[in-house]
Amino acid sequence: MLLFTELSAVLPGILRQPAADATATVQHLLLDSRRVGVPAGTVFFALRGPHHDGHQYIPELYRRGVRLFVGEVLPPALLAACPEAGFIEVANSLNAIQSLAAAHRRAFTGPVWAVTGSNGKTIVKEWLAQLLSPDELICRSPRSYNSQVGVPLSVWELRPQHTLGIFEAGISEPGEMTRLAAVIQPTLGLFTNLGPAHDAGFASREQKATEKMQLFAGVETLVYCHDHAAVHAAAGQLPASVQRLTWSRHAALGAAVQVQLEPSADPGQTLAHVCYASEQHTFTLPFADEPSVENVLHCLVVLLWRGLVPAEIQRRLQRLHPVAMRLEMKQAIHDCYVLDDTYNNDLTGLDLALDALQRQPRRGRRTLILSDVLESGLPAAELYGRVAQLATQHGVQRLLAVGEAIGQHQALLSAGVADAQFFPDTESLLRWFHPDQFRQETILVKGARRFEFERVVAAFQQKIHGTVLEVNLDALVHNLNYYRARLQPGTRLMVMVKAFAYGSSSYEVANLLEFHRVDYLAVAYTDEGVQLRESGISLPVMVMNPSPDSFGLLRQYHLEPEIYSFARLREYLQAAAAGPLPAVHLKLDTGMHRLGFTETDLPELLALLRQHTTSLRVASVLTHLAGADEEQHNAFSHRQLAAFQRMAAEVEAGLGYAVIKHALNSPGIMRFPEAHYDMVRLGIGLYGVEAAGLDPAGLRPVSNLRTTVSQIKQLPAGETVGYGRRGEAADYPRRIATLAIGYADGYDRRFSRGVGEVLIRGRRAPLVGNVCMDMCMVDVTQIPEAQEGDAAVVFGEGLGLTELASRIGTIPYELLTSVSERVKRVFISE
Repeated sequence: MLLFTELSAVLPGILRQPAADATATVQHLLLDSRRVGVPAGTVFFALRGPHHDGHQYIPELYRRGVRLFVGEVLPPALLAACPEAGFIEVANSLNAIQSLAAAHRRAFTGPVWAVTGSNGKTIVKEWLAQLLSPDELICRSPRSYNSQVGVPLSVWELRPQHTLGIFEAGISEPGEMTRLAAVIQPTLGLFTNLGPAHDAGFASREQKATEKMQLFAGVETLVYCHDHAAVHAAAGQLPASVQRLTWSRHAALGAAVQVQLEPSADPGQTLAHVCYASEQHTFTLPFADEPSVENVLHCLVVLLWRGLVPAEIQRRLQRLHPVAMRLEMKQAIHDCYVLDDTYNNDLTGLDLALDALQRQPRRGRRTLILSDVLESGLPAAELYGRVAQLATQHGVQRLLAVGEAIGQHQALLSAGVADAQFFPDTESLLRWFHPDQFRQETILVKGARRFEFERVVAAFQQKIHGTVLEVNLDALVHNLNYYRARLQPGTRLMVMVKAFAYGSSSYEVANLLEFHRVDYLAVAYTDEGVQLRESGISLPVMVMNPSPDSFGLLRQYHLEPEIYSFARLREYLQAAAAGPLPAVHLKLDTGMHRLGFTETDLPELLALLRQHTTSLRVASVLTHLAGADEEQHNAFSHRQLAAFQRMAAEVEAGLGYAVIKHALNSPGIMRFPEAHYDMVRLGIGLYGVEAAGLDPAGLRPVSNLRTTVSQIKQLPAGETVGYGRRGEAADYPRRIATLAIGYADGYDRRFSRGVGEVLIRGRRAPLVGNVCMDMCMVDVTQIPEAQEGDAAVVFGEGLGLTELASRIGTIPYELLTSVSERVKRVFISE
């Protein structure tokens, strides 16, 4: 193991201060200050970016026990404040961690696969690991760790006991892949495909293919599909030493592996007739959708190349299962939340999942349900000792352990978690399970595939309504960064989490926003703010519609009210007589004419405020544009902004101090960059709707409302459907599917009678008859493969909110905020 004192030569860097422990070794690499697992042996690399600076977290990490640091700016005062810590100064912390990972990789002598492409990287990596695991002890990237920081963290996990590495690499602009190639140093390569992802960062698809192909300049063998012309052309630029193993569905291309596909009698499978090395074989692929078929064919070619016999290949293919590429947080019984993460079952995956568990500041205890860990390659005593250490460091308060191996190490695990119970198998756990044993807990469920922990997750959700609103937290972060990148330097960001965070659930969204260090949150009513505080949210919160009877709660929970009238201001000042109240935000009416002080109100307003300077402080002044999302109102918006600047200047002069000034909502951020002022208010844009219409492709949809097909009926010609026979008769036979969603779930009745559509198996099905309270009916005559139990997308990718809103003459806001709270929320993260 590398000593910290030796690290400066590897990075390279300057040892500014030796650690008090001269024998300290480099064991764990840390980039995120919130993810401290085991402080001993952890080296924190302080990265600097446009919206963060890791150096500011060094004192906090020192207090938490971390003693080894690498940074770019290390002033003497910092070193003196951390006398036991070792510090190495480098020119660039990102370069440093990549150099360290590259040096670590050079010590590994086994083969290493690298996987890149536009789509399917993570799935192919995971399937390769599943298919090769009977023969190899594999180290692979956790989740989709394929970035400039994710790749070195993944490669660092290579250990001498591993026999194979599989790592994925993703880029978004030229020049990035050469850095990742230097870290991974692959001996084998696989290029999945080339699609539109990250097109904006490259001059053309051809340039993108060439940049990605740089990952494979030194490999022995490269696998790819010849049918992707740009990929094949880019592969032609590789050195002659690279053997190109291609596959194709077109015999004329002359690929090494020829594939012909035909549908299977089982609608969920596909038959693949394969010719390789002059031998013909037929395999049953356990998938029917096009992306999965392409991904599994890549893996099939690798198995053929490795020389597995066809019968063994088929056996392994049949055991292949879909990859859950994301951690899902699901509402469960008795105010519990379940973090469903059966994605992988190694120590790195467990560490990442425990990080997610620890970041949940909910009331109640943290519980871990864990099976035997099957993919570590470590001796059992060392493995479960590290599991116990991770559980302790991440604040696990209850452990339910399942499996023979983990049960043999009860003493180790019970020493780390006082409340630990052990079960020989999943069936025993389920027999013991009773809902009353769990209340207000956050429960991480993590198990190897053969333990079938999906049954455990189902037990926690058995009383939850079946329709699901899926909230993609990664998409939300993407949208947050999209707007952040467009802000003027120094502009702060307030994010609207009112109305249940536009239907997405306020706490989960607020928790993520706090993690990504936005400046303010805004809610509509005081009770929303109270709920955030009681859930552990500490960000400043503005309450837009406070009532006088809630002023005591504002004081108690440190919530800042928006004040928009003399009546409300006088009531607030009267309440302040009983003790200091939080600062206020003054709403100015510049033309919206809904709420706020007008320009003629300012003299009286300022006189009143000057009388109470010691008991009341103004945090900000704000206004709201009436037509920020429509270009036809630009002239009016400019008049509003001019009025706001005049009024804000008068307020600041009258108060004698500067205040935060903010006027722009999501479309305003896009249309009026000159008016970002001190802060902007991000609302609907965060949730994936670009209301200004300037760059709708720049955002990712955050919410996906889906339900299930409860039943399919075969109707003869002439039959009507639903209440009042509003589903009019047709002169041909029809297949009618009943869906488990209705207007009580927030599905608008205006979608009735063909106005609305849903997506089933990727195809559109129109509404038939009226939307009922708890269900509705759609015509699936043109989707013969539709079956009972299929998912139906109500809105989401492929069926956008803007389109649906226009069909019923409303706006996307209404569709989002109308989703009933009885609809289960599932939060997903890569």
